[in-house]
Amino acid sequence: IEDSPQENGVHTNQYSSISPPASPVAEDNPFSTYFEEKVHIPETDSQLLWVLLVSTIIGLLLQRLAARLGVVTGMHLAEICNRQYPTVPRIILWLMVELAIIGSDMQEVIGCAIALNLLSVGRIPLWAGVLITITDTFVFLFLDKYGLRKLEAFFGFLITVMALSFGYEYVLVKPDQGELLKGMFVPYCAGCGPVQLEQAVGVVGAVIMPHNIYLHSALVKSREVDRKNKKEIKEANKYFFIESSIALFISFLINVFVVAVFAQAFYNKSNMENAECNVTGIPHTDLFPLNNDTLEVDIYKGGVVLGCFFGPAALYIWAIGILAAGQSSTMTGTYSGQFVMEGFLNLRWSRFARVLLTRSIAITPTLLVAIFQDVQHLTGMNDFLNVLQSMQLPFALIPILTFTSLTSIMNDFANGLVWKISGGIVILVVCAINMYFVVVYVTSLNSVLLYVFAALLSIAYLCFVGYLAWHCLIALGVSCLDFGGRVRNQPAVFIEEQSEYDS
Repeated sequence: IEDSPQENGVHTNQYSSISPPASPVAEDNPFSTYFEEKVHIPETDSQLLWVLLVSTIIGLLLQRLAARLGVVTGMHLAEICNRQYPTVPRIILWLMVELAIIGSDMQEVIGCAIALNLLSVGRIPLWAGVLITITDTFVFLFLDKYGLRKLEAFFGFLITVMALSFGYEYVLVKPDQGELLKGMFVPYCAGCGPVQLEQAVGVVGAVIMPHNIYLHSALVKSREVDRKNKKEIKEANKYFFIESSIALFISFLINVFVVAVFAQAFYNKSNMENAECNVTGIPHTDLFPLNNDTLEVDIYKGGVVLGCFFGPAALYIWAIGILAAGQSSTMTGTYSGQFVMEGFLNLRWSRFARVLLTRSIAITPTLLVAIFQDVQHLTGMNDFLNVLQSMQLPFALIPILTFTSLTSIMNDFANGLVWKISGGIVILVVCAINMYFVVVYVTSLNSVLLYVFAALLSIAYLCFVGYLAWHCLIALGVSCLDFGGRVRNQPAVFIEEQSEYDS
């Protein structure tokens, strides 16, 4: 890479070399967490569990790239984006990732509020549940003061609660195990149409979320790694991959429990078949109108139905599982917000100040939704937020493939040809199917004004995605696109020093 001036010790040229710390550096923000994402439930006889399985595998591979980036460079994805992209693209990228975090945060906070509403038999309104969830997030963050292991144990407890709660519902409902295995390993969907395809896309978008890629590249910094020792880097990459595999396997099992319970208990049921729930004294008697329309199930209505047919214990255990999942995910969003803001803006605020700002960003829209929408009208908002998440995916997937493919950044640990090709195909497919989901959603709005507004946004959006893709293709080896010779892939100096160090 051609030499260029430095600003505050940081190279400002395109794709500058990144030298990792010479020795392990103690982090001032030690923590760890796991990712649990809500999955939109398919409504077909052929459970689309194979889509969930494939999405989980793709998510694991992307997490592997994120972990390798953090281990090799000693920096997370947001920090590297801050160094490598020019100012305007960097700010736009930051805003897009922040939108993804806010959208995810709204979903998870509302999920917690719904769980509290169920547990209190409707006595805690949605807006009050939102305030409780926002407040207790700050309380949980004080676990940082008690050390990394205790914080990890807390998240392990939340995951255990989720597994036991949803596992109990799974055993209670008793889905057909043969059909479940068939739906998991046989990639087909008999009689599926656009609706089922949208649901499959929703599964992909729910499992592979953009801010999780940024977060996972930062989580590895909580472990001490001597980045001048290649053997230690390889060993760290191996164990982080094992750790991610275990975490995502548990997440996959929990998601299977939820999907199987919904498919077995609610598939092909009508409102009339569940109208008996209205006589049990539930707060919302209009959940199941007296007609033969197909039952539309969300996490609130699902808990109510479980309570009607399997007893109050099933409802409360379901709500406890939703609450644990929501708490885990809101903490994930909080940490993601801290790292993204710190990395893109190069902030060096206190931890409390960063948490206060990132949480405050999501409070206003979440409270507005909670105040003006009750629990049975959240489906439309959830669809909109899923579209928002889908649109932000390229802003994590393209940068992670770009930077892990450059030897100027990754040195001997840069992606090989197989990873470049397979990663490019995966990202292309994921972005394509999510864009299809966005197009389907926009065309269903039935408003000329919204069409025009969406068209203008789409042009700007596609131009920016094209810009990121251009840099990614150059990093993947398509040198003919590097018109001005601004991006050249050259090994960093520390690799030469590495050989002397090893000798």
